[in-house]
Order: sequence, then C-alpha cells, then structure tokens
Amino acid sequence: MTNTPQANGFWAQWRATLRAALVDKGVLLMALLAPVLYGFFYPWPYSLQVVQRVPVAVVDLDGSSLSRQITRYAQAAPQLDVRLVTGNPAAAREALWRGQVQGIATLPADLKRDVARGAAVVVPVEGNGAYLLLNKTALTGFMGAIGTVSGGIELRRLQAGGLSPAQAAQARAPLSMDEVSLFNPTQGYGAYVVPAVAWLIAQQTLLIAAAMLAGRWRERGQLGTSARGWWGRIAAMALWGLASGAFYLGWVTVLQGYPRGANLGGALVLLALFAPAVAALGLLLGVWLRQREYSMYVLLATSLPAAFLSGAFWPSEALPAPLRALAQLLPSTAGMQAGVQLAQIGATLRDVAPQLAALGAIALGSAALLVWSAPPSARPPATPV
Repeated sequence: MTNTPQANGFWAQWRATLRAALVDKGVLLMALLAPVLYGFFYPWPYSLQVVQRVPVAVVDLDGSSLSRQITRYAQAAPQLDVRLVTGNPAAAREALWRGQVQGIATLPADLKRDVARGAAVVVPVEGNGAYLLLNKTALTGFMGAIGTVSGGIELRRLQAGGLSPAQAAQARAPLSMDEVSLFNPTQGYGAYVVPAVAWLIAQQTLLIAAAMLAGRWRERGQLGTSARGWWGRIAAMALWGLASGAFYLGWVTVLQGYPRGANLGGALVLLALFAPAVAALGLLLGVWLRQREYSMYVLLATSLPAAFLSGAFWPSEALPAPLRALAQLLPSTAGMQAGVQLAQIGATLRDVAPQLAALGAIALGSAALLVWSAPPSARPPATPV
C-alpha cells in the first residue's frame, strides 16, 4: 500500500479494506461467522420463553379433602410439577437440599377445620433462592393454586349468606384488573433479553474484527492514509456491521417470533449510524493496541461490563457518575436502548434523538482520533508477521 493521493482516496481504501478483511481469516471469522453462530445459538436457551413445570413437593399434614383439593390444583398448575406428596416435612426438605425439588408447600394440620371456622390460615411456601427464576415460578404456581381454592371457598361462603353467584363474585372482587402486555405479549425472557443483546453482539464482533485488521496494518506499517482514506476504511468495515445488524433485526427475530417491525425504518436509520460508530471505534482501538492479538483479549473481556453499563438490564441511574459517563462512549449503550424502543415499542426518531446524536459523535470523534493517531505521512515498514 503506497501513500499516493489515489491510493489514499476513499474508494481505494474502501476496496483495499474489503479485500484485506476477506483474506484475513481472523477478521472474517469475527465479522461474518461469529454473528451467524451467535444468531443461532444465543437465543436457543431462551426458546421456551417462560419457566414451566418446576419440580416441587407438597407436605400434607392435614390429610383432608380440602388439602387434597389444593394438591390437585397444584398438580394442574402449568408452572408446577408436583414430584412429591408426603406427610413428612423432613423428607421434603431433604429433596429440596438434594435439588430434586425447587419448592415446598406445607399444608398445616387442622387446615380444613380452621377454614370452616373462618380462622385465618397460613400455608408456608419455601423455595430455592439460589435459582431466582425457578424460585419465583414455584412461589407463583403455589400462590395461584392456593388462591384459586381460597377464592372458591369465599364465593361459597358469600352464596350461603344469600348472594347470587354474580353478586358473590362482585362482592369478593369489586375491582377487576385486566392485564395486557403491550410490547412483550408472551412475557418471555428471550423476547426481553435477546433483541437488546443482539446490538451488543453486533458491536463486539465488529469491534474485534476492525481492531484486528488495524492491528495487522500497524504491524506491517500500513496505517498511514488520508482522512478520506480513513473514512473509506470505516465505511468498508461498517458494511459488516450493517449485515449482522440486518441479520438480527430480520431473520433472527422472525425465526424466534420476537416482537418486531414496530418502527423498522427508524431501526434501520439507527443501524446506519451504529455500524460506522462501531467500525471507527474498533479501528481506533486497533491502532492504539500494540499487538493484533490484544484486540481479542481486551475486547472480549468488555462484553459483560458493556451490557450492564447500557442501562438495558440495570438502571443507569443506579450507576456511579463516572460509569454513566463511560457508558456514553460505547455504541452499545445507544444501540441497545434505542434499538429496543424503535424495533419493538414503536418509538419515533425524535424519541431516540439523543442516542442517534451519541452514535454520530462517537463516529466523528473516533475518525478524528484515527487521523491524528496515524497521519498520512509514510512510516517505516515493520516486518510482516
């Protein structure tokens, strides 16, 4: 690569960068193969969307028709898989400690008698707090089963007092609630986490690919080019980001059945700013890191911190001010926040204008630092690796 005006032009560097990415196995692996593999395998653990059939135990200390009715309702609950019905609390706790069950409901002695007398009855429910989703699902399932039986008892009691079935239902629940999920109809974990993490995957794979390519240029003394040349390089690497982003916005969401298309045009505008910002930042990091291999080591370790800094899974207001400022330097912060709002909730471009401006600032700032860090003057060639 020579430092002539023609060789340093936008289109010359654009073509040269595409050729370099296609012949570099490491860059091609990160820019092309890694996003495809993530698109297939990352959503797979969340394919069931919600946790169901959690193994649980019921300790029946009453042995009455009412306790057996509660047990049958628990067995019918979609959240629960009643593996053990026993009158021995020690056996149930042993099963919990061994991991054979994830929750225990203890139906106390004299349950039916106390209910018939109108006394308040407490049904203890224990869960395995080590697994939050399993614990919550087990508790919710037991609450539903016990609440259904309790509601039936209350309705019969009101009807015995002279109320009609409709009047009894109205007296028991004078205010009704109709719960409708607007943006995640299945209320599934996959539909919540994957569309946001897709922007992070697109960032990390492109960051590593661009940094590795810039590292190769650094090792070979081929960094020097003009400002137009750097923009050509950025545009060439951004093509990979556009492809992976379109892959996640389109094929992955369609295959997995996630909410999509609320504002597809806005999401594409976001992607058109996101990809150059990531490409420019990746090339800049590759210029700054001394060896090509450092790109993989350093950037892989930033994936989890970037996810938590984004504000998608942890409130950004709860972060210290320095971390909030650092988060604004990462394209994933704007991409994850605005991407979900546009593609799933139907926000307008005006609603996400701050995120769009942040991506533009990252792209321009990284490009300026690239020109400053690697001026167009010829540099002594390094020994090729």
